[in-house]
Amino acid sequence: MSTHPTPPPECPAHAAGAGNGLYRLHGPEAQTDPLGLYEKLRAEYGPVAPVLVNGDLPAWLVLGHRENLEVARTPSRFARDPRGWRDMKEGRVPPDTPLGPMVTWVPVCNFTDGTAHERLRGAVVESLNRFDKRGIRRYVTRFANQLVDQFAGDGYADLVTSFSDQLPMLVMTQLVGAPDEHGPMLVNAARDMLQGTATALQSDRYVTATLEHLVAQRKILPARDLASWLLEHPAELSDTEVLMHLRVVLIAAYETTANLIANSLRTVLTDPRFRASLSGGHMTLPDALEQVLWDDPPINTIIGRWATGDTLLGDQQVKAGDMLLLGLAAGNVDPQIRPDRAVSVHGNRSHLAFSSGPHECPGQDIGRAIADTGIEVLLDRLPDLELAVDVSELQWRGTLMSRHLLSLPVGFAPRPVQEAPPGPEEAAAQPVHPPRHALIPPQPTRAPAVSARRRGVSWWRRLFGRGRA
Repeated sequence: MSTHPTPPPECPAHAAGAGNGLYRLHGPEAQTDPLGLYEKLRAEYGPVAPVLVNGDLPAWLVLGHRENLEVARTPSRFARDPRGWRDMKEGRVPPDTPLGPMVTWVPVCNFTDGTAHERLRGAVVESLNRFDKRGIRRYVTRFANQLVDQFAGDGYADLVTSFSDQLPMLVMTQLVGAPDEHGPMLVNAARDMLQGTATALQSDRYVTATLEHLVAQRKILPARDLASWLLEHPAELSDTEVLMHLRVVLIAAYETTANLIANSLRTVLTDPRFRASLSGGHMTLPDALEQVLWDDPPINTIIGRWATGDTLLGDQQVKAGDMLLLGLAAGNVDPQIRPDRAVSVHGNRSHLAFSSGPHECPGQDIGRAIADTGIEVLLDRLPDLELAVDVSELQWRGTLMSRHLLSLPVGFAPRPVQEAPPGPEEAAAQPVHPPRHALIPPQPTRAPAVSARRRGVSWWRRLFGRGRA
């Protein structure tokens, strides 16, 4: 527990009766053992707890499953628009806060409510729904096999850097409409952005330049991809709105799906009962993913919601303008709905991994398709995968919102890779694009090499290009 001065009267912590100190969600304990911290908070405060976020700003962390649903499903009481945040309006939020992209309003569907939200989200959802799910799985199969080919003959691989961090972006670049040759470069740039390295701003500019050029070209040469469908949607999104939603879909889908794949593979490799159920046919791969979404969701916490008026939530007095954080991972292990976490939840999709309500993740089915198809290809190609290090040696990079597994070393019997012409499915997976030369983005034309990590800049700051140089 971190000590903190007694909060001011308007602070959520004061309302909750916390006297001498509060738990920080941006400290070492929250990064190394977030679930342990959530249980401390639950034991002390119940389903809604006062906490501190970056800059020691007060917020409410929603821990209960029912309370999470209540917040997510009632935007009239808990708005998604950050302009109602009292601390921001009263000047207590520094301009260089790492929370910037999460609390600065921009015209995207996840920062709006009401009719504006319906217009923007409707365009995104309806455009995403135009994808043929079988076609998506063919893309995944194609790229997953290509990735496995790169290490199948070695007998050793890091499944994070060589597989889970690569596959989602390779697929998503196809779906948004970027040409094949930009897939690997966007993978490197996105990873660089999310890790907050010294070259993250350059990577951010590369992603932005690529998408800006893509939008400009799709206005001239439409294709069967997300960029084109957003541009032609009856909601008449502006070029800026199209660009920003492509960024949100590309980066958010990348981070969550990469985490889901890594978390699922880690569970398969470290939990003998889980692996036995999967290999023995007692549990399908989609069922296995749902279990992981319960136990180890790709996003721990979502910032944020803002109370539109004084209200009662989980026996806590929430004041108008207070910030609330959706505790997805904490809600998934709420003892009120899971008194025994060892009991399987096969077939139960009432987890909070994709949130709920009007802002529930619109691309969750695409994420599931990428994860389960990619894992299926990997396990089919290399069924003898074994963890190459002790479980205790696995490490994570923790942020306010998620934990990202840094490495998952595995060993297996080397297998020769034989070149073969693409079959009908692989050929069908080839994207339908205008000539590639028309889509080469302006400078920078190459994503920077990943360099040493720079501390203190979150991946959400990269999302809208507001990182500090």
